[in-house]
Amino acid sequence: MTTRFLVSCLLLPITMLATTLLQAQDTLYLLQPDRVFDGGQLHEGWQVLVRNGFIESAGTQVNAPANARVLRLKGCTLLPGLIEGHSHLFLHPYNEVPWDDQVLKESRAERTARAVTHARATLLAGFTTVRDLGTEGAEYDDAGLKTAIEKGVIPGPHMLVATRAIVATGSYGPKSASADVDYPKGAAEVGNAAELEKEIRTQIGKGADLIKIYADYRWGPNDEAKPTFTLAELTLAVEVTRSSGREVVVHAGSAEAMRLAIMAGVSTIEHGDQGTPEVFKLMKEKGVALCPTIAAGDAVSQYKGWVKGKQEEPERIQTKRKSFAAALAAGVTICMGGDVGVFPHGDNAREMEMMVAYGMKPIDVLRAATSVNADVFNIADKAGRIKVGLPADILVVEGDPASNISAIRKVKLVMKDGKIVGKG
Repeated sequence: MTTRFLVSCLLLPITMLATTLLQAQDTLYLLQPDRVFDGGQLHEGWQVLVRNGFIESAGTQVNAPANARVLRLKGCTLLPGLIEGHSHLFLHPYNEVPWDDQVLKESRAERTARAVTHARATLLAGFTTVRDLGTEGAEYDDAGLKTAIEKGVIPGPHMLVATRAIVATGSYGPKSASADVDYPKGAAEVGNAAELEKEIRTQIGKGADLIKIYADYRWGPNDEAKPTFTLAELTLAVEVTRSSGREVVVHAGSAEAMRLAIMAGVSTIEHGDQGTPEVFKLMKEKGVALCPTIAAGDAVSQYKGWVKGKQEEPERIQTKRKSFAAALAAGVTICMGGDVGVFPHGDNAREMEMMVAYGMKPIDVLRAATSVNADVFNIADKAGRIKVGLPADILVVEGDPASNISAIRKVKLVMKDGKIVGKG
């Protein structure tokens, strides 16, 4: 008994010292905003405790250790870090340099340097995760960019990457005025089912988190958008991709390409500009989500000369308004993704503002940019909610974006994996 007592007495100080050292190494933040949007609902008077990169507690009653760093955020709303659903970090606005010239004339080094800048701007705007849907001619450099961010070499959001994306032979650009000249393309071309299957497997092997396919493009008469793949080919693409645990997302503007992609079982439709009530009803039935990219079409229309607010809306804008209203009426799951890169990175909030302008409630837009995107993109265990156990990807803004969506621009603090990476 005496020996055991002596051993216990000797071990007790060691155990206490080890516990004290561990506590000293903890990184603790107690965030005290006026309100918290948890990815679903708005809660007044909530606090959030972050320990070592994860959310440890959230609610009105939070027991914080004495050594927690208290951040009093009066007048502010705390949200999950936002999720950009459709970005192109290797592109910059087309009114700066046309898309063809970016693909053909900018070096890969320049495009990567730009992407590094774009990644930082995106993060500082409060978007802690992005789904980047194609490098547009920069090969697999998005996979390398993702790795550099994960290693801490450069600042940036968590990334889901599509690498090169896939198009049908003859459909995509850049295109030469001469049939004898074949320019490098902005995506990987495939001409048949065998090539499609091989390209999918290649892109997965090179680091793709998902596969993006252009289900239509402007290769019809008079440059009309027409389907580029058959139902059998799209179904094959989904089967092959899903065998690896990944999903297929499709670019589709025409109603017929949307229908084919929905029947094939894709995860999301990107754009959907010409969607009809019948197509959106089918989307709802099949559980396919829409990523509307309203801001991109708006930006391109202005680049082409439309003076917004002073001139009548062009047909493209009117069509988009009608199709988005039809999608909402059908109850389609709406993601938040702006096709940013067509317009400036860091201005991602433009899409959220336009979703409200086109008929969504601000709180539904907040859901789309957080929990809905997380669920649709299969990352709900990593992002999209203020929930105990999840990584602490957090945005704090001044004001209440659930009442005025533009408050999402008033960034006061950005936290990624529990580390403060930006302050307003």
